[in-house]
Amino acid sequence: METQTSRAGTRPDTPPDRLRAGRAATFAYFALNGFLMGMWIVHIPTIEQRAGISHAVLGWLLLLLGAGAFAGMQLVGPLTDRFGARTVVPLSAALCSLTLILPGLATHAWTLGAALLLLGLGNGCLDVSMNAHAVQVERDYRRPVMSAFHATFSIGGVLAALVGARTLALGWSPAAALGAVALLGLLTAALAAPALLPATGAQTSPRTDQRDSASPDATAPTPRPRRTTPRHIWVLAALALMIMLCEGVANDWSVLHLRTVLGAPAATAALAYGAFATAMTLGRLLADRIAARLGPVAVLRYGAAAAAAGLTAAALSPWIPLALTGWAVFGAGLSGCVPQLFSAAGHFDHDNAGANVSRVAGLGYLGMLAGPAVIGPLTHAVPLNLALLLPVALCLVAAAASAILRPRPTTAASDATPAALT
Repeated sequence: METQTSRAGTRPDTPPDRLRAGRAATFAYFALNGFLMGMWIVHIPTIEQRAGISHAVLGWLLLLLGAGAFAGMQLVGPLTDRFGARTVVPLSAALCSLTLILPGLATHAWTLGAALLLLGLGNGCLDVSMNAHAVQVERDYRRPVMSAFHATFSIGGVLAALVGARTLALGWSPAAALGAVALLGLLTAALAAPALLPATGAQTSPRTDQRDSASPDATAPTPRPRRTTPRHIWVLAALALMIMLCEGVANDWSVLHLRTVLGAPAATAALAYGAFATAMTLGRLLADRIAARLGPVAVLRYGAAAAAAGLTAAALSPWIPLALTGWAVFGAGLSGCVPQLFSAAGHFDHDNAGANVSRVAGLGYLGMLAGPAVIGPLTHAVPLNLALLLPVALCLVAAAASAILRPRPTTAASDATPAALT
């Protein structure tokens, strides 16, 4: 393990109190994002009814949510590198909060489609910018902290389920509930903003580079060279697509698997997703400690392998208890994988962390959307439990490719990852 030293392109050590405040603010934004999107999910049935659309139409409209998120991710990555996460994260949180109101106001398919496109845009902007800031916090902590942020996102979703259930029981309309949550989101975004860490390096002076003071042209600004996305980042993005496709499969097919393949009662079948989500949240709370001790390569390699074993057991088991256990192991195995990929993308090149995270997050998000689209048609050819062996294969590919997370040699042109991350 290398000795931690000052490196070109990194900020001097952040005061501990400042760093703890920045970490707390990052937790707040991750929880807010999970809460906002969870409140939308809870209100899907009532919004669908208000808009007077069928399940099939809703399925098509949800693609607009994904398209908006992908566009937001690609838009905000370079903006985060240019202006700094401290500027972009609060604005993205405000945009996501405000656009949450729109689905609750929609009265037909066209207005709901436009609302979902804008909500997806806000969600994508917040997703990438807060992850870029999380990389900044992790870099200054010099130890893994990314997985805990993602666990907080999941906790925000759980809180949304509880709050949403209560507002629905009280008879609140979607517009009233989502409007109240939007105001809470704006307040949270404003209160957490001052604690975010200041921009670093190229972010603080996006229009100029270092130049020789003896040069007669020293006073003229030099534009930053246009950068292409390195192949290393595209490999990370491809792995994110595979892992998040597996997460999407669990979201959409775990309950149906127990219900249709094993004939479980509806209440018992619902436990399949509960087991997966609970194990994933707990796994993310523990994954940072594991990554600090064993390294990110081990987290991805053994996590993806365990996920493959768990889903294989779930898919092939004739017993409901073993299937539930398999879904739980699947969630625990996947829990630390995506945070390691996001972290590696952000640390690959600190001056372009936002753009690199946007590539990995964007392709990963497409993978999550592709989960139901891939498994559904496959079930026309093979039974559902055999179709689930496709994500098993993707997990095995991810495990085999885990060496991509191995730290690169330190060079003048490339910042090394903090020592604790190796």
